[in-house]
Amino acid sequence: MDLIAGCKETDIGPLPRDWDLVHLGALIQYAEYGSSAASKPKGVMPVLRMGNLQEGKIDWEDLVYTSNPAEIRRYSLAPGDVLFNRTNTAELVGKTSIYEGERPAIFAGYLIRIVPRPDRLDARYLNYIMNTELARRHSAKVLSVAVSQANINAQKLRTYPIPLPPTVGEQRAIAAALSDVDNLLAALDRLIAKKRDLKQAAMQQLFTGKVRLPGFRGVWSSTTIFGLASRDKALFDDGDWIEAEYLEESGIRLVQTGNIGVGTFEEKRARKYISARSFADLRCKDVVVGDLLICRLAEPAGRACVMPDIGEPRMITSVDVTIFRPPIDVADRRFLQQLFSTTGWLRSVADRCGGSTRSRISRGELGKIEVRIPAVYEQVAIADALSDMDAELAALEQRRDKTRLLKQAMMQELLTGRTRLV
Repeated sequence: MDLIAGCKETDIGPLPRDWDLVHLGALIQYAEYGSSAASKPKGVMPVLRMGNLQEGKIDWEDLVYTSNPAEIRRYSLAPGDVLFNRTNTAELVGKTSIYEGERPAIFAGYLIRIVPRPDRLDARYLNYIMNTELARRHSAKVLSVAVSQANINAQKLRTYPIPLPPTVGEQRAIAAALSDVDNLLAALDRLIAKKRDLKQAAMQQLFTGKVRLPGFRGVWSSTTIFGLASRDKALFDDGDWIEAEYLEESGIRLVQTGNIGVGTFEEKRARKYISARSFADLRCKDVVVGDLLICRLAEPAGRACVMPDIGEPRMITSVDVTIFRPPIDVADRRFLQQLFSTTGWLRSVADRCGGSTRSRISRGELGKIEVRIPAVYEQVAIADALSDMDAELAALEQRRDKTRLLKQAMMQELLTGRTRLV
């Protein structure tokens, strides 16, 4: 492979000629383990643990605390401290986040505090480097495993290769550019959370009849789920019991319980099929686009989705899924999909679940659950309104996903010197 002009070859690939590849140990003041003292659910100061390190930032949920003055003095964090998770599963060991001084905190013993030399290494730049594929590969190379836990000690931490621009100013410029993208991602996450809250509030109002859409009146009726199917088993039936010996790489698609999300169909990479012969031998039931599929298996039991067109000519589903086909003059399936996504519905299902190994609801118990519904034309209007909100959420989530991909591309360019900012 030809070397890029102006670059030199290093152990991690080409870098600009004025960059260096330096072991982390030469760039830091010190690295130290955190507090091993017992923490409590309540106390004076949060104790950050490995679960609080998420995607380069501190997650301030699920905190434990200490009130020990000696521990607080010894392990208090300062803005710019970089926290490294030294013990975790092999996949998660080595995850790193930066403490920005959001609130006072100390750190626990499964973490290592890294304090960079300010004249050599910018803390935010280091945090981004430690969240790259380069760092993950090095973690996999140096970790040791004992009793299903992986460990990287402070000595091994010092061996991480750091691609180093010639000045701290350039490091800061790179970190600032990536931080701008992080801020955009955070803003999108907040907006998505707000939109979800608004939808939940709308569902609560609309499905209880407390708020009616303009132009609608009339009394809502109460019925059971089986009643919506006109008490016809053909309209409210389970999928098929498919044992592993019948599974194929192609043929008739098996829609599994994992494909059914809360109000959404979730496509998976691993897809399973059966042959046409097995379909006939097992007397399977076809699933068609527009069927309402209700998963009777936790978690959560009762989640449902309208089967979309996924490009499969024929489909079946598993025995833990109920195929629900209420007549269109009785119920709108999109309305029911939204109704079956509410906390009230999922709680009603959970209350009727049984099973010693995996929690599930029987089809009979599912059919007994009572619901209140308006006339079909109002159901359609409610489904339309909520579907519009879903579309807005999906657009925001797509924008967030594209921004994440942009960040990954920027990290690849900026942290290897392919693109220079100064």
